Amino acid sequence: MKPTPPGWPRISQALYYEDAAKAIDFIRDAFGFEVQIKVEGEGGRIEHSELVYGGGLVMVGDVAGREEKYPYRRSPSQVGGINTQSLMVYVDDVEAHYVRAVAAGAKVHAELATVDYGEEYWSDRGYECEDPGGHHWWFYQRLRDPKPTP
Repeated sequence: MKPTPPGWPRISQALYYEDAAKAIDFIRDAFGFEVQIKVEGEGGRIEHSELVYGGGLVMVGDVAGREEKYPYRRSPSQVGGINTQSLMVYVDDVEAHYVRAVAAGAKVHAELATVDYGEEYWSDRGYECEDPGGHHWWFYQRLRDPKPTP
């Protein structure tokens, strides 16, 4: 494979919100992402943004005022809370991350729990939460890698 453009991971995610500026602040404060770029358009609408965390990149934008150009973009809050995808992020300290996210107002859907698929696979500890726009996020910490096969 050819290298990716500088500063871009191989794959990234785009999320749409009714209030992207508020969502960007929440994702930064609750989840620890850094704002790499934020492009504001007419009336402060977020045209494009890039939030980074440990090599991953999430783009966040507003849906309002762009329905004609992008009729397929919706926030979960606009479609009854439905999510067609969720984001999973590995963190270094899931316990501390959980405390930070809850304190910032994340709505927890699955409390901290350990998932162990056996020595052939892995063991992780994590939780699932929802941001104010209705997007679901999973945050996990790796506890044990798979046992190497001979």
